[in-house]
Amino acid sequence: MMCLTCPPSIPAARDPDPPSSSEPRTRADFLQYYNDLSLDLNTANSYLCITDGRRGVTTRSEPQPYPDHPDRFTSWAQVLCRAGMAGRCYWEVEWTGNGGVSIGVCYKSMSRTGGGSDCKLGHNARSWSLDCSPTACSFQHNKESVAVGAACSSRVGVYLDFRGGTLCFYSVSDSMVLLHKAKTTFAQPLYPGFWVGLGSTLKLCSL
Repeated sequence: MMCLTCPPSIPAARDPDPPSSSEPRTRADFLQYYNDLSLDLNTANSYLCITDGRRGVTTRSEPQPYPDHPDRFTSWAQVLCRAGMAGRCYWEVEWTGNGGVSIGVCYKSMSRTGGGSDCKLGHNARSWSLDCSPTACSFQHNKESVAVGAACSSRVGVYLDFRGGTLCFYSVSDSMVLLHKAKTTFAQPLYPGFWVGLGSTLKLCSL
């Protein structure tokens, strides 16, 4: 079943997903839950340049001329997607560069103003993230960090089972390598979000 595609201000209702005896295993299994995402310009930090039809993002050394908006991240170089997720959903991103990236999800209610941990993906109770760099990979949630032993590829897949309370990150190449699996109870729809370090570029994959 496809994920939400409504504007972020009005999360859509979802019908229950059909029962499943097991989680997806192969990439083909995951792709049946694929969701086509786009970035929300109203959330983009002013140092982020949005490209490729709202599918790519790069951090610049000079600010972009974005208008003021209450949803905009004022300090962290972060941006959210337009769609909220509440079902079984899957998406992939590609990233390059030495600055690293964070690939995560958050509740819409996560703070946007200031440079504290309450606004940083993965560093508060309202968000979860996989932090990727050319040399290391770690999972972040609520100020707790878990080192990931497997190498993180340039393409990362994210699988969400909202009702099952499962969030998984995969390294995608010829096979699906599980990087981290988080189990919890989600209270609100989740919005894919990204932090992009200076010198790095991230792109939402179109499948």
